[in-house]
Amino acid sequence: MSLPISPLAAPAITAPEALAGASQSNANSFQKMFESAVRNVENSSTQAENAVSNYLSGGTGQELHSTILATQNADLNFQMFMQVRNKVVSAYEEIMKMQV
Repeated sequence: MSLPISPLAAPAITAPEALAGASQSNANSFQKMFESAVRNVENSSTQAENAVSNYLSGGTGQELHSTILATQNADLNFQMFMQVRNKVVSAYEEIMKMQV
């Protein structure tokens, strides 16, 4: 009997809290948010690698569809991270073009 397919949840990217402090607190907040996003992508990639190796070694309870879902989830997390990175870089480039 096969296990039911669990729904995919949207990756959690935490929005920065309303910052009223100095620029140092803004930098720390961005750094924490960035580290959290990188950790999320790394965790999903590790889970996908574990699922594939467990499936290939004939591990118990590992089915093909759950392995494929884990790899697709890791791929989507990475693609979303790259799109957010591209938007941040684009915004930075636009700010650098501004004349003060």
